[in-house]
Amino acid sequence: MIVGRTARLELRRFTTAEAQDFFDLNADPEVMRYTGEEPFASLAAARRFLADYDPYSRTGLGRWSLYLLATGEYIGWCGLKYLAHVDEVDVGYRLMRRAWGQGYATEAARFAMDFGFDERRLDVIVARAMHANGASIGVMKKLGMTWEKDFVESGLELCQYRVTRERYLSLRRSPFSHPPG
Repeated sequence: MIVGRTARLELRRFTTAEAQDFFDLNADPEVMRYTGEEPFASLAAARRFLADYDPYSRTGLGRWSLYLLATGEYIGWCGLKYLAHVDEVDVGYRLMRRAWGQGYATEAARFAMDFGFDERRLDVIVARAMHANGASIGVMKKLGMTWEKDFVESGLELCQYRVTRERYLSLRRSPFSHPPG
């Protein structure tokens, strides 16, 4: 199911038909380097994950698959996730290495944040990353997020950035600080 489009991307809800793409994404050690997660043990495990994934009906939020509009190629995922243990909404993204450095994570995350602030009327959105993940932190800053705290979770040293609805919407109105797409 198509959720939306940006200038270069189509965003869709996860389906089991994407199991191979998810398996391949998580099989790349460089992609997984800063996630703290293990890759899928098998293609069947990726398929089970996708079959069981349904936060959309529970929270109205979720991650979405990313496809290039020009070619239809799968390049990763992005979206919002409700973190019940801290009562916060997180924007996250994970892209195939071949899609790095082209602005796709920022473009997709802007779409997700627009959805969160406009449709879901959220007050704050956060993003988390390992300190060493400079690329991810760079995306957070491009989204208008500012550092909030450092913390340890599941043995990982992380930083958290945040942006309020008011700040994000004010940045979005400025063509210099928030380009379209």
